[in-house]
Amino acid sequence: MRHWFVLIAATLAVARPLPTAAQQAVDTGYAKSEAMIPMRDGVKLRVVILAPRAAAPLPILLQRTPYNANGAIGLARRAKELGLEGYIIVFGDIRGRFGSEGTFDMNRPPRAGSQGVDESTDAYDTIDWLVKNVPNNNGMVGTFGVSYPGWLTAVTGIGPHPALKAISPQAPMGDTWMGDDFFHQGAFRLSYGTEYTWSMESSSDASEDPSPSRYDLYEWYRSFPTLGALARTARADRWPSWHRFSEHPAYDSVWQARALPRYMGHATVPTLVVGGWWDQEDEYGPLAHYAALERTDTARLVHLVMGPWYHGQWSGDSGTALGNVRFGRATGVEYRELQSRWFAYWLKGAGDGQFPEAWLFDAGTDTWRTFDKWPPANAVRRRLYFHADGALSFDPPTAADGSDQFTSDPTHPVPYRPRPVELTYSRTSRWRRWETEDQRFVDGRPDVLTWQTPPLTADVSVAGDVVAHLYASTTGSDADWVGKLIDVYPDTVPGRPELQGYELMVTGDIMRGRYRNNWGRSEAIPPNTIQPFTVDLHQQAYTFQKGHRIMVQVQSTWFPLYDRNPQTFVPNIFQAPVENYKARVHRVYRTAHYPSNVEIDVLPPTP
Repeated sequence: MRHWFVLIAATLAVARPLPTAAQQAVDTGYAKSEAMIPMRDGVKLRVVILAPRAAAPLPILLQRTPYNANGAIGLARRAKELGLEGYIIVFGDIRGRFGSEGTFDMNRPPRAGSQGVDESTDAYDTIDWLVKNVPNNNGMVGTFGVSYPGWLTAVTGIGPHPALKAISPQAPMGDTWMGDDFFHQGAFRLSYGTEYTWSMESSSDASEDPSPSRYDLYEWYRSFPTLGALARTARADRWPSWHRFSEHPAYDSVWQARALPRYMGHATVPTLVVGGWWDQEDEYGPLAHYAALERTDTARLVHLVMGPWYHGQWSGDSGTALGNVRFGRATGVEYRELQSRWFAYWLKGAGDGQFPEAWLFDAGTDTWRTFDKWPPANAVRRRLYFHADGALSFDPPTAADGSDQFTSDPTHPVPYRPRPVELTYSRTSRWRRWETEDQRFVDGRPDVLTWQTPPLTADVSVAGDVVAHLYASTTGSDADWVGKLIDVYPDTVPGRPELQGYELMVTGDIMRGRYRNNWGRSEAIPPNTIQPFTVDLHQQAYTFQKGHRIMVQVQSTWFPLYDRNPQTFVPNIFQAPVENYKARVHRVYRTAHYPSNVEIDVLPPTP
């Protein structure tokens, strides 16, 4: 959701006012103007308009943003490079941000009934004013944006303005409790939730940045024995979102009202949903948003693109690599060619309008795959079962007894990426690529369990859902469960010695055990009692190639991306006292009666 991944992001400073803006506009061949547009309740919102110096009427490309409407200048300067020439570019500050009036509300929920205002009504009123007042427009509008602007783009589809002809929500925060920015299946995203909220809600113009006292944030966050101690030091009581976190830790009506898939109805405007398989912020959002719209998309207006990218990488980067993993092609450039054709068809009538239903990149084979339906109808559900001695197999266990155990200690949590863990949005941060880091940095820790197959004798192509089903117990009364599906490269990789034996996390996620029965209600885990836990690892399109191994890792901490579970049940972890944080023994079972496994959708072999 971070601001420097708007579509024209080129530097970390894109959200701050750009120097000599008028001169830059002249240099790009655009005429720059600004306006304060009145909304239906009288509040005025600022827009920056960059109009090409051309005679023919042109469509409008609109992005609404909390990160400064001056971003329009950057997009205009790169329009040719991005394949977005020939549009009137408009960026608008949302309520309470930068040049706009009103009060900012993070991820503002939709209004109840026909009264009031929300982001969809503000989008409607903005579009209405633009088509009536911007000279030389052709009456057609497209909206787009990455991350928070992607969510703002998605909600323009609620009661859309008649002039809205195409929308492209890219990495929208679909559900910030279930799987995006602030929680994942109940576990609080400590470092991201703290630092992002700090930067967004301490000022209206992003003038105050997070200021931790240590370079290695693993040590800084670990220095606070409780969430309450952290909140006092960071003065988190200033941030409305922190109050939301701490007062609503379960999936209640507050979070449900902000969950995009729950309130998006039937799509009436052509929609191109875009996301990244290794999006470190919002992978869940595009997949959930697409699924919600697809349920009633009989007109086939909704399309999905998922590539091998970090958050927003597709919008300006070549997309040839992510961290140590190379893709053998410029995936970002290839996507932007599709995006260019998408908007040209719907806003200019150019091209044949033929777009794949789902266009997904398989990083196991470095190829784009197209599907008429996602997940594909011909995928077969299979299970990878845990066995003794760290073995993983498609064959279910037959033993009557069997388990693996580890001690989870909140004072020594498993780091989510190799240390040091830099400030999330610092210039030295490796935040963007952490999901493709070699998992050998934790493989072998006593608090990380590992199972893997022998070298595969044939390709295994995952296409669809990935879900971990764990049967586990704890000596405590609460626990978190992290599941990771990993591609283990062969011991010999010609030309790429750094990838020999590399452990690439294909997908992974976390769930908080107290919500195993009901996301909206926490309950203690009975100590020393086997319980089922389901960890949704979302979706993937990925081929484990012959000669590779498939690995599964299970652990209970992923720090400081996620807060530490005290492992002693308390009604609200945000209020847990230090004495509740205790080391506990967790046990994962692998028997005929309790067959822990990871379930995957697999494509049948090609004849």
